[in-house]
Amino acid sequence: MNYDIKDIKLATSGLNRIEWAERQMPVVTKIRERFRREKPLRNKRIAACLHITSETANLARTLSAGGASVFLCASNPLSTQDDVTASLVRDFRIPVFAIRGVNRQKYYQHIKSALSCGASGAINSPHITIDDGADLVTMVHSERREMVKTIIAGMEETTTGVIRLRAMERDNALLYPMFAVNDAQCKYLFDNRYGTGQSTMDGILRATNILYAGKIIVVCGYGWCGRGFAMRAKGLGARVVITEVNPLRALEAVMDGFEVMPMRKSLKLGDVFCTLTGNTSVIRKEHFLLMKNGAIVANSGHFNVEIDIPALEKLSKKIKKNIRTNVDEYILKNGKSIFLLGEGRLVNLACAEGHPATVMDMSFATQALTAEYAINNVGSLEPKVYPVPTEIEDWIAKLKLATMGIKIDTLTEKQQKYLSSWCEGT
Repeated sequence: MNYDIKDIKLATSGLNRIEWAERQMPVVTKIRERFRREKPLRNKRIAACLHITSETANLARTLSAGGASVFLCASNPLSTQDDVTASLVRDFRIPVFAIRGVNRQKYYQHIKSALSCGASGAINSPHITIDDGADLVTMVHSERREMVKTIIAGMEETTTGVIRLRAMERDNALLYPMFAVNDAQCKYLFDNRYGTGQSTMDGILRATNILYAGKIIVVCGYGWCGRGFAMRAKGLGARVVITEVNPLRALEAVMDGFEVMPMRKSLKLGDVFCTLTGNTSVIRKEHFLLMKNGAIVANSGHFNVEIDIPALEKLSKKIKKNIRTNVDEYILKNGKSIFLLGEGRLVNLACAEGHPATVMDMSFATQALTAEYAINNVGSLEPKVYPVPTEIEDWIAKLKLATMGIKIDTLTEKQQKYLSSWCEGT
């Protein structure tokens, strides 16, 4: 088996983490049991570019149980859990190409290896691609266009990735069907809001050990990820400031009880700044110059471009790496210090463990069932961006409630008739 990981000897620790996460992922476990019986993904190759965590391992196991050959690479250089990769290779025979902390060249080499389905000196095209940031789909369209004739469909689970895909669809550049898993309610309402909210808070705490109570936390972006983090920071006693460019989201933030102001006004106030937008250069040169001494800067959007790190480097007379684990101090020429967490990469994964398994259970259940749906509908899908089918979302939500021991009401026949009719008025 062709793979590239840090150390196979870490596998026992990784297996413990995978099994711990599995206990919190009952929906994915149920799907795996059915997949093992029915083999709906038989003889299909799946290339997946995801954060290689214990939760992702349970998705890979589920796809493999369904009969697929799964090939994994990391969607972020600092999100890989090296013991998990070792267990996937040793215990589950799933090829992984991911090592935490690799350079850019190695990172893209790993992406190419997963996309070639582990083939050495040759290229095997996948039938399904699963992305977290659109790296696979981008590489297919830019360097591996010959793979398109084999690929049935792909899935994308980040806001950033879906933005890219919709731009490709508008430009008639998209060459195969993609499902916007990020836009599924079972994903963004829970993964983005509660998962990102809690894990971002966790990453900043682990890196800095600051007290949130009394701090001014500036949340850049009030999408579902931003509002999740804002909610958690407020719950710990922080004074939360929101910066936005979207008037509706800004209005929501105001009515949710947060202070809203332009970035420039927040700079002299903020103790901690965290970007969660999916856009580039959210914090840039002119912002660093106005921040107060000791400001902490972090990113929880997908790519590190949200913070203009090259500009920060140029403004600095000295850079002190790892003054704490995952904390770099940039001493500016004006004498102020700015602290950057996790090299500007995803703070929840670079400095913590990512989303809790309970919310990833729904996200990865959505991925697994959407892969099955794509295979079952091969030939009927056009090269455009599709939503996740409603029946998949409903099934996951019902099963998740059932695994939590929660029951809900159902509509009576009279209520169903009322809702489906336009004849009955007041």
